[in-house]
Amino acid sequence: MLRRIERLLVDLSICAVLALGLVITANVLLRALFNSGVPDSTIVVADLMVAAVVLPLAATTANRAHIAVEFLANRIPARLSDALIIFGSIFGLLALLPLIWAGWRETAGAIEKSSFYFGELAVPKWPGRLIFLAGMVICWLRLLVMTATDLRCLLRNERLSEPGIGGH
Repeated sequence: MLRRIERLLVDLSICAVLALGLVITANVLLRALFNSGVPDSTIVVADLMVAAVVLPLAATTANRAHIAVEFLANRIPARLSDALIIFGSIFGLLALLPLIWAGWRETAGAIEKSSFYFGELAVPKWPGRLIFLAGMVICWLRLLVMTATDLRCLLRNERLSEPGIGGH
Protein backbone atom coordinates (compact mmCIF):
# COMPACT_ATOMS: atom_id res chain seq x y z
CA MET A 1 0.00 0.00 0.00
CA LEU A 2 2.78 2.41 0.94
CA ARG A 3 4.56 1.64 -2.37
CA ARG A 4 1.44 2.62 -4.33
CA ILE A 5 1.12 5.89 -2.45
CA GLU A 6 4.82 6.61 -3.03
CA ARG A 7 4.41 5.87 -6.75
CA LEU A 8 1.41 8.22 -6.91
CA LEU A 9 3.39 10.96 -5.15
CA VAL A 10 6.31 10.53 -7.57
CA ASP A 11 3.88 10.76 -10.50
CA LEU A 12 2.33 13.89 -9.01
CA SER A 13 5.79 15.42 -8.56
CA ILE A 14 6.55 14.69 -12.22
CA CYS A 15 3.32 16.47 -13.15
CA ALA A 16 4.36 19.39 -10.94
CA VAL A 17 7.72 19.64 -12.74
CA LEU A 18 5.98 19.58 -16.13
CA ALA A 19 3.51 22.23 -14.94
CA LEU A 20 6.44 24.31 -13.66
CA GLY A 21 8.02 24.22 -17.10
CA LEU A 22 4.72 25.12 -18.72
CA VAL A 23 3.97 28.08 -16.40
CA ILE A 24 7.50 29.46 -16.65
CA THR A 25 7.61 29.07 -20.44
CA ALA A 26 4.19 30.67 -20.84
CA ASN A 27 5.22 33.52 -18.55
CA VAL A 28 8.45 34.16 -20.48
CA LEU A 29 6.67 34.04 -23.85
CA LEU A 30 3.87 36.34 -22.69
CA ARG A 31 6.42 38.83 -21.31
CA ALA A 32 8.54 38.75 -24.47
CA LEU A 33 5.72 38.87 -27.01
CA PHE A 34 2.89 40.77 -25.33
CA ASN A 35 4.49 42.57 -22.38
CA SER A 36 2.16 40.60 -20.13
CA GLY A 37 2.47 37.50 -17.97
CA VAL A 38 0.70 34.62 -16.31
CA PRO A 39 -1.29 36.01 -13.37
CA ASP A 40 0.20 35.12 -9.96
CA SER A 41 2.89 33.01 -11.66
CA THR A 42 5.34 33.36 -8.76
CA ILE A 43 2.75 31.96 -6.33
CA VAL A 44 1.86 29.08 -8.64
CA VAL A 45 5.54 28.32 -9.27
CA ALA A 46 6.31 28.37 -5.53
CA ASP A 47 3.55 25.85 -4.74
CA LEU A 48 4.55 23.65 -7.68
CA MET A 49 8.17 23.66 -6.49
CA VAL A 50 7.03 22.45 -3.06
CA ALA A 51 5.19 19.58 -4.76
CA ALA A 52 8.15 18.76 -7.01
CA VAL A 53 10.57 18.55 -4.06
CA VAL A 54 8.51 17.16 -1.18
CA LEU A 55 6.24 14.59 -2.82
CA PRO A 56 8.98 12.16 -3.95
CA LEU A 57 10.77 12.15 -0.55
CA ALA A 58 9.18 8.88 0.62
CA ALA A 59 10.17 7.07 -2.58
CA THR A 60 13.68 8.49 -2.29
CA THR A 61 13.85 7.22 1.28
CA ALA A 62 12.52 3.78 0.30
CA ASN A 63 15.27 3.48 -2.31
CA ARG A 64 17.92 4.66 0.16
CA ALA A 65 18.78 7.31 -2.40
CA HIS A 66 19.61 10.18 -0.06
CA ILE A 67 23.02 11.80 -0.16
CA ALA A 68 25.63 9.65 1.58
CA VAL A 69 29.34 9.89 2.27
CA GLU A 70 30.25 6.57 0.69
CA PHE A 71 34.00 6.88 0.75
CA LEU A 72 33.78 6.78 4.55
CA ALA A 73 30.87 4.32 4.82
CA ASN A 74 32.60 1.79 2.58
CA ARG A 75 35.65 1.68 4.88
CA ILE A 76 33.85 0.71 8.09
CA PRO A 77 32.66 -2.79 9.06
CA ALA A 78 29.28 -3.81 7.65
CA ARG A 79 27.68 -4.21 11.08
CA LEU A 80 28.74 -0.70 12.11
CA SER A 81 27.53 0.67 8.79
CA ASP A 82 24.11 -0.94 9.35
CA ALA A 83 23.95 0.46 12.89
CA LEU A 84 24.77 3.94 11.56
CA ILE A 85 22.03 3.63 8.95
CA ILE A 86 19.53 2.80 11.70
CA PHE A 87 20.83 5.69 13.82
CA GLY A 88 20.36 7.99 10.84
CA SER A 89 16.83 6.70 10.32
CA ILE A 90 15.91 7.30 13.96
CA PHE A 91 17.45 10.76 13.75
CA GLY A 92 15.44 11.37 10.57
CA LEU A 93 12.22 10.31 12.30
CA LEU A 94 12.89 12.80 15.08
CA ALA A 95 13.96 15.53 12.67
CA LEU A 96 10.77 15.22 10.62
CA LEU A 97 8.47 15.59 13.63
CA PRO A 98 8.85 19.39 13.98
CA LEU A 99 8.35 19.76 10.22
CA ILE A 100 5.16 17.69 10.39
CA TRP A 101 3.95 19.69 13.40
CA ALA A 102 4.63 23.00 11.66
CA GLY A 103 3.05 21.70 8.46
CA TRP A 104 -0.06 20.67 10.38
CA ARG A 105 -0.34 24.06 12.08
CA GLU A 106 0.15 25.94 8.80
CA THR A 107 -2.34 23.74 6.93
CA ALA A 108 -4.99 23.89 9.65
CA GLY A 109 -4.52 27.65 10.02
CA ALA A 110 -4.79 28.26 6.28
CA ILE A 111 -7.98 26.18 6.06
CA GLU A 112 -9.59 27.68 9.18
CA LYS A 113 -8.87 31.26 8.13
CA SER A 114 -9.54 30.63 4.42
CA SER A 115 -6.18 32.29 3.75
CA PHE A 116 -5.24 33.21 0.23
CA TYR A 117 -2.45 35.01 -1.55
CA PHE A 118 -3.23 38.55 -2.56
CA GLY A 119 -3.07 38.73 -6.31
CA GLU A 120 -5.17 38.62 -9.44
CA LEU A 121 -6.32 35.03 -8.87
CA ALA A 122 -6.59 35.03 -5.04
CA VAL A 123 -4.94 31.60 -4.91
CA PRO A 124 -5.75 29.78 -1.64
CA LYS A 125 -2.79 28.96 0.61
CA TRP A 126 -3.97 25.58 1.88
CA PRO A 127 -3.14 23.40 -1.19
CA GLY A 128 0.61 24.12 -0.98
CA ARG A 129 0.58 23.60 2.78
CA LEU A 130 -1.35 20.35 2.45
CA ILE A 131 1.05 19.06 -0.20
CA PHE A 132 3.98 19.79 2.12
CA LEU A 133 2.27 18.07 5.06
CA ALA A 134 1.30 15.00 3.01
CA GLY A 135 4.82 14.59 1.65
CA MET A 136 6.36 14.85 5.11
CA VAL A 137 3.87 12.43 6.71
CA ILE A 138 4.29 9.76 4.02
CA CYS A 139 8.08 10.14 4.21
CA TRP A 140 7.92 9.75 8.02
CA LEU A 141 5.77 6.60 7.69
CA ARG A 142 8.19 5.10 5.15
CA LEU A 143 11.13 5.89 7.41
CA LEU A 144 9.32 4.30 10.37
CA VAL A 145 8.66 1.10 8.41
CA MET A 146 12.26 0.99 7.21
CA THR A 147 13.62 1.61 10.72
CA ALA A 148 11.54 -1.23 12.16
CA THR A 149 12.58 -3.59 9.35
CA ASP A 150 16.23 -2.59 9.65
CA LEU A 151 16.22 -3.04 13.43
CA ARG A 152 14.80 -6.54 13.00
CA CYS A 153 17.57 -7.35 10.52
CA LEU A 154 20.25 -5.98 12.83
CA LEU A 155 18.94 -7.94 15.82
CA ARG A 156 18.96 -11.14 13.73
CA ASN A 157 22.56 -10.44 12.67
CA GLU A 158 21.45 -10.04 9.06
CA ARG A 159 22.62 -7.36 6.64
CA LEU A 160 20.23 -4.58 5.80
CA SER A 161 18.58 -5.07 2.45
CA GLU A 162 19.72 -3.14 -0.57
CA PRO A 163 17.38 -0.54 -2.12
CA GLY A 164 14.32 -2.11 -3.68
CA ILE A 165 15.02 -5.54 -2.12
CA GLY A 166 13.48 -7.23 0.87
CA GLY A 167 10.27 -5.27 1.20
CA HIS A 168 11.76 -1.75 1.34
